[in-house]
Amino acid sequence: MIRALDHIAIAVTDFDAGVDGYRRLLGREPDLEPRNGANRAWFRFPNMALEVISPTGAGGAGDRVRAQIDTAGEGTWLAAFQVDDVAAASRLLSRRGLEVEPIGALARVRAAGLTFVLTPKADAPLSPPTDGEAAAVSALDHVVVHTPNPDRALGLYGAKFGLDLRLDRANQQWGARQLFFRCGGAVFEVGASLKGPVSPESLDEPDRFGGLAWRVTDPDAAQARIAAAGFDVSEVRIGRKPGTKVFTVRDAPGGVPTLMLMPSPQMDPS
Repeated sequence: MIRALDHIAIAVTDFDAGVDGYRRLLGREPDLEPRNGANRAWFRFPNMALEVISPTGAGGAGDRVRAQIDTAGEGTWLAAFQVDDVAAASRLLSRRGLEVEPIGALARVRAAGLTFVLTPKADAPLSPPTDGEAAAVSALDHVVVHTPNPDRALGLYGAKFGLDLRLDRANQQWGARQLFFRCGGAVFEVGASLKGPVSPESLDEPDRFGGLAWRVTDPDAAQARIAAAGFDVSEVRIGRKPGTKVFTVRDAPGGVPTLMLMPSPQMDPS
């Protein structure tokens, strides 16, 4: 049913500042799309797109993103999944007990306190680099969701959405249980804390979007470029997995936790 992660939407209050920030962070030039009461900037990669969106006036999209910012502030708003047939996927998810609302050619799904969108594939050119491919972000590696209830997450993202669970790992040293779902060319990672006792009441709390991990081919060049663009970045360090290098961007636009990584074959949970 779900073929891939289509895009992640980041809601911001200051559109120009948000777009400029992600242009400098990702090293790519976006397409701009004002529509339905909202301004959008699309950063398109081989395996997904990043949408930076801000309300501008009257219109359904503007009203929705304005309500999101008023309620939760800036940050990751939603994740969109790519499907072949939105109507058929909507009917199936409704039969599986999820709240599905048609929105034009799309459908909105509310689950575990988060918002998801079902969308058909749209062909569009990839975003060109602003300063050469070597130092630009090349793709999304994974998006993180935090959950208080990993068993609920298995039922929701695995059984109901039908995402492909590749690895269920509990790591006491890191204090986390991690569920890795393959979603097209990216990974949908769900994490749960193992650092303390879980109360029965907390199991009903909502999931929340965490960070984004981006792939870079040359982490040293990418780190130098992003630091020169004015971001607060860590030093390049050896990752937890063999053969990886990573660095952290501490002040990504919209307050989204952001990691840059040079992946290795061991990073693939397949």
